[in-house]
Amino acid sequence: MQLDFHYYATYCAAFLSGYSHEESIRIAYCAQFVDNCSRRYLARIKGPRSAASTQTQIELADAPADPIGLQDIVRIWAPFHFLPYDLYAPVKGVRSYKNKYRLICRPNGALVKDTVELAKGRSLEAAGVAMHVLADTWAHSYFAGVPSLVINNTNDYFYEILPGGDRKVNFRSSVSKPDDPEKGDYTGSLFQPNENSIMNLGHGRAGHFPDYSYARYKYMPAWADYDEIVKDNPSDYMHAFRQMVYAMKYLRGEHDTFTLSTYDTETVSEHEEELMSIITKRQTLASNDWKAFGEKLSGREIPDFDVNAFADEYMAAAKDDKDETVFGRFILAVLAQKSMVVGKIFSSGNLLAGFSVDYSKKGFRGIQDFAALIEARMEEMKK
Repeated sequence: MQLDFHYYATYCAAFLSGYSHEESIRIAYCAQFVDNCSRRYLARIKGPRSAASTQTQIELADAPADPIGLQDIVRIWAPFHFLPYDLYAPVKGVRSYKNKYRLICRPNGALVKDTVELAKGRSLEAAGVAMHVLADTWAHSYFAGVPSLVINNTNDYFYEILPGGDRKVNFRSSVSKPDDPEKGDYTGSLFQPNENSIMNLGHGRAGHFPDYSYARYKYMPAWADYDEIVKDNPSDYMHAFRQMVYAMKYLRGEHDTFTLSTYDTETVSEHEEELMSIITKRQTLASNDWKAFGEKLSGREIPDFDVNAFADEYMAAAKDDKDETVFGRFILAVLAQKSMVVGKIFSSGNLLAGFSVDYSKKGFRGIQDFAALIEARMEEMKK
């Protein structure tokens, strides 16, 4: 998903779930900031680089392609953007891909429940992080947060499902041309036959197309034995919105438990027609429509997303006070989420995210130690 859903739609869901305007802004900001919190940004504000929740294109291009570098990629992209559906899923076909197959993202997996419950009783910032992760399980379904040609590649059989009939999607590698929904032209990463190429990370081969809420498409990935997979984003995005409202009501204490595959249809029902008109509109960024809807809900102005909105507060705070700032609480939430997911992957016998320690017993030592290992590896590569 993109800024339109992670920031503006999350604001709308938070407000509908009972949070105030100010609280909804902070939740929405942190939901979007997951896509901005790179090591480069953390270095600029003098934050812990172990709290990175994304990687810039430059960082990915510089990432070592050895096992440690690949583990580092998984430790960022699996916990926050491609949450694994079933770490113990039975796997057909080539056994050597078993651990990668088990990182395939889908909604309503056990880790979704773990993610939402982890945010319970914590900060608004933690709620925002959880909502980003939950929402992405819907948009990024069937892709994985690990470089893999077998899982994430697109081939000639990739069609958009339109009212007048199916149309083949044209993926090109030129980044200078904007996506064109009317012609069906979209920018994707360059084909690389190397299984572990970063070009094969997530839905990079399909570009931003899977992030567009209007998209209905079908394709035949290798991981599914080339059976046809049908993806209906309008339906999925409505489910994601309803699930966020339900999840945030749980975080606020309206529900004692969080149950998977449960959606707040009652609260959303009176707005469903307007929401579907936004979701199905053929546009590559729906920020203006979501913003207008949110401002109509609350009667308050929603500020445009400013990545640096809370940076000065964090940088000016004394060392012992940083955890009480918005960025400080966001960083704690990110470290907790990363530690939880990496720990679950490691506990399942899957080493694609590397080794882990129990953060509830050992704190964030495992995450910090791995960050030091990565930095040492990068220094070696420069020599």
